[in-house]
Amino acid sequence: MSLRVAVATPFRQQGTERLDEHEFVVALSLDRDWFSPDQAKRLVDVAVGEGLLDRAGDDLVAAFDPGSVDVPEDFDPDDSLLQERSPFERAVDAVVEAGAEKQAVVAAVNDLQHRLGVTADVAAVVYARDRGVAVDGVADGVRATLLDDA
Repeated sequence: MSLRVAVATPFRQQGTERLDEHEFVVALSLDRDWFSPDQAKRLVDVAVGEGLLDRAGDDLVAAFDPGSVDVPEDFDPDDSLLQERSPFERAVDAVVEAGAEKQAVVAAVNDLQHRLGVTADVAAVVYARDRGVAVDGVADGVRATLLDDA
């Protein structure tokens, strides 16, 4: 996933799993020239929402091993990374990253949604978990939404 690559790059560059947010923004905007400073800050918000980054005061902590991510020499992220994905999209993408075909996953999630009478987000989380794919961050968000709506 290119969001993971973009987020991993500043950490790999510094050889750490914890960076000051300002250092992270500078790495993406000035060092790499991938984003403007405002866009880099938006990327931080998206990455936190996706569960890739945790905030610890003024620091950002990678919630994954940045060293395990390959950053291709010609990698050039686009602005689509700055858009948050729905829980449905995140859960489906997690299952696809685990090796399933996207079209088959979407069809199965839609079928599950209709059979259970739940939202697409809930069905996607249930489907992912049934297949042993970790979607804890997505599940927590869906659960919170359901509780807020209750």
